[in-house]
Amino acid sequence: MNNIAIYTLTSELHNAQAVDAETTSFLASLQLDYDFKGSNFDDYGSHPLSLIYVRTGGTEGIFKPLLPALHRKSRQPFYLLTSGKSNSLAASMEILSFLRLNNLGGEIIHGSATYMASRIALLAGAETARRQLVGCRLGVIGEPSDWLISSQADYAAVRRRLGIELVDIPMSELLRTIAATPEVAPVETSAPEAVRTSLPGAYRIYGALKSLVGRHRLQGFTLRCFDLLTTTQNTGCMALARLNAEGYVAGCEGDVPAMLSMAVIRAITGLSGFQANPATVNPETGEILFAHCTIPLNMVQRYELDTHFESGIGVGIRGYMEEGPVTLFKVSGDLSRCFIAEGTLVSSQALPGLCRTQQVIQLAESCQASYFLTNPIGNHHIIVPGHHKALLEQIMA
Repeated sequence: MNNIAIYTLTSELHNAQAVDAETTSFLASLQLDYDFKGSNFDDYGSHPLSLIYVRTGGTEGIFKPLLPALHRKSRQPFYLLTSGKSNSLAASMEILSFLRLNNLGGEIIHGSATYMASRIALLAGAETARRQLVGCRLGVIGEPSDWLISSQADYAAVRRRLGIELVDIPMSELLRTIAATPEVAPVETSAPEAVRTSLPGAYRIYGALKSLVGRHRLQGFTLRCFDLLTTTQNTGCMALARLNAEGYVAGCEGDVPAMLSMAVIRAITGLSGFQANPATVNPETGEILFAHCTIPLNMVQRYELDTHFESGIGVGIRGYMEEGPVTLFKVSGDLSRCFIAEGTLVSSQALPGLCRTQQVIQLAESCQASYFLTNPIGNHHIIVPGHHKALLEQIMA
């Protein structure tokens, strides 16, 4: 099944043969993969994106009685595709006005073939990502770290807006699981002595977290990881790096908004993203240094092992991502706000006195750097390769 379904509205007053010929020509110009449904709306809403191709004028009265059933089948806005031929744009405007009067969302997709194809692809990508999030179960292992005083989440809003269920899991359950998990030989063999002695324990934490994910049927989690420093004399950095690379969302410090941001990023790109906080911000140039002690292993060209920065124990990851375009993203815990910015990863660093993975990012719009100093959404932000601003804006609209 394709991601896009196209349904049609056609007035009987128009010559059917001429309308069909125009339909063939118009849809071919868009160069899309789609399932053509015609006037049969029985499975409306079964595809991530449903388009209603208003082929002619005089179709307003055809649409009106269909609306209640269509609205029950799909809660997405009504996307009205029109070529502009045969008074189709006028009819689409009347239909959209009717939708607005009934407090329903909608949009007319009209313009050049290039614009329409681009817009439809964007909408299909956003709706496909939204569907991946619905029913997703994300664990909150422990509580947000004590210093994350603004990083709580509205569980009801998260379920309502994204369809994600947040599952609270006590830290004690993880600690019991770690105690019951046998140590295994680590894959890494090249590391400083202090790190090598910690690797078996780091892999034990990885195994325990993976067991917890299976037990609670999670697609991801955020971990109050600093508690592990005192209870296990180790860190979760290696576990998070590996689990993110295996397709789970695995966040640090119990930061729920950061985890939600990572889940949205994964639905779009297949990557969880690098959870990091700014170490320095240059508000004049828009250059920002981000750092953290773990990064998904499938995001880096290479990595080195070191101790955890703040504690000097356990295992930390110094990862080197490919330089090039990146997107920064963060949602608030009630999903009322988000920050989206595009930029360029210009270099990776290994400076002392900072968390191990360090990225220097130049924002495309330097003025956006002031956000971090005047109105930030917490301290952690998510960095992912590529430019995804338009798609993220559509998802969060």
